Amino acid sequence: MEESTSREKILKKVRDALIEKTEVPYPIIDQDSSVYKELTEPLDVTFAEELVRIAGKFVYCESEDEFIGNLKSFILDKDWGVLFCQDPNLHRMLKAGGIPFEAHSEAILEARIGITRCEYLIARLGTIMVSSRLSPGRKITVYPEIHLVLGYTSQLVPDLKQALAGVKKKYRGNYPSMISLIAGPSRTADIEKTLVMGAHGPKELYVFLIDDATTSNELNNR
Repeated sequence: MEESTSREKILKKVRDALIEKTEVPYPIIDQDSSVYKELTEPLDVTFAEELVRIAGKFVYCESEDEFIGNLKSFILDKDWGVLFCQDPNLHRMLKAGGIPFEAHSEAILEARIGITRCEYLIARLGTIMVSSRLSPGRKITVYPEIHLVLGYTSQLVPDLKQALAGVKKKYRGNYPSMISLIAGPSRTADIEKTLVMGAHGPKELYVFLIDDATTSNELNNR
């Protein structure tokens, strides 16, 4: 009986609070301005510094041709083997550059290295925004132990707020079922506080950034 009475008292207070509207205690708070300090370095420099800080690797390319050359060198020097790629937009570039790749869905289970595009590169955080609308969806950012990301300088944004606004504008209501941020290689310290790389995804993350200020970008149709 006492429990029921206490419950009724609480519910009555909730009902009264909903009926009696109270004034906003701090009506002049600016909720639109950024809480961060303004970036002083160019976006590409900031992104590269922050990406390296969280154990990612950054490769700057002046053009798509330089990207292909750099990718060939990495594949040869590091003995990466055949790339896994299911993105038709990337197939054109890889074929033109003479870089072999595997595209069959079942091959992803054994793939050592995969390559994808991205939605945005968030400079302040050094993170990569991907979505399920980018072929091949969710899988390739998890299965291969080495994840390569191809991005363009036009995809660089200062903060997460601009990235989310860009996705909203790009897909105009037909939003991806998944939007995710990649912050460096997969890691965990849950087991005896020992840092383990590649715990739930790739052990290594490379971002190849192409400067498309002076070159055409045919891949992203932004």
